[in-house]
Amino acid sequence: MLNTVYQLKRPRQFEAVFKDITLDESHVIVRPTHLSICNADQRYYQGKRPEEILRQKLPMALIHEGIGQVVYDPTGEFQVGDRVVMIPNLPCEEDEVIAENYLRSSKFRGSGTDGFMQEYVKTVPDRLVKLPENINLIVAAFTELVSVSFHAINRFMKTAHKRRNTIGVWGDGNLGYITSLLLKSLYPEIQVFVMGVNESKLQDFTFADGTYLIGEIPNDFRMDHAFECVGGNGSHKAINQIIDFIQPEGTIGILGVSEDFAPINTRMVLEKGLRILGTSRSGREDFVGLVNLYRQKPEVMDYLENIVGEQITSENRRYHKGF
Repeated sequence: MLNTVYQLKRPRQFEAVFKDITLDESHVIVRPTHLSICNADQRYYQGKRPEEILRQKLPMALIHEGIGQVVYDPTGEFQVGDRVVMIPNLPCEEDEVIAENYLRSSKFRGSGTDGFMQEYVKTVPDRLVKLPENINLIVAAFTELVSVSFHAINRFMKTAHKRRNTIGVWGDGNLGYITSLLLKSLYPEIQVFVMGVNESKLQDFTFADGTYLIGEIPNDFRMDHAFECVGGNGSHKAINQIIDFIQPEGTIGILGVSEDFAPINTRMVLEKGLRILGTSRSGREDFVGLVNLYRQKPEVMDYLENIVGEQITSENRRYHKGF
């Protein structure tokens, strides 16, 4: 079976490559229908990753967020036509301590191995999760991004101490929006305050208990724990501001990705006895838990629709970019 793979050959240049897919009894074939463009994809396309990384990983098909329809499944796990979310993390081993998304041996689609910009995707059944009927397919396309926040919150709750009256979220972009939304959906009793730099974006956080511009946070504001969802050049500024406002022995969950080292106030980390918890990507259990949340609280999907930006239809496939 001939498959068309759309690989990024070098920054700003795609190339259609034809690869053969061998049908067997243990793999499912999925036709991607809705894909979501992540900032990581844009950094590869624009050549903003370090030169040595680009040489190492290209050519490669981009996109690690997407859903599709099953077209072939000899395992009997799915029916032809089932809508599924595709899990980009590809573990090569199991470990009783380290989760699949932290194993150094794991592969990840769109980062070292071909992503979902393909006519068909061949994968094992446990890398797919069936979606509910009548789900918003546009929102479902970026389930992987939402699963990252879902994973971070679950891991955070296993680490942070039991006083969780107030949590601060730094970042008014997609990641901050999703993380604060899931916090309020999963733990409505917790007060969630969002800090950002864009007043118009902060107005979209209607579910939060309060929002502040980072230059206007009251001096007496305190929170028990916090999430950093800024990343990039603003990462260290956000972390240091969190250190200033967090209560002693609080936990700081770091989600923002930065290409550069982030200098932080380690003296106050020590004095306050803070925990800093890094999280990255997600695993199958996060996708399963998130899809169950979609079923139980459909209003989450309604809120997530607010961050859908431009939608592009191409060859019967739909792509979108968030704000």
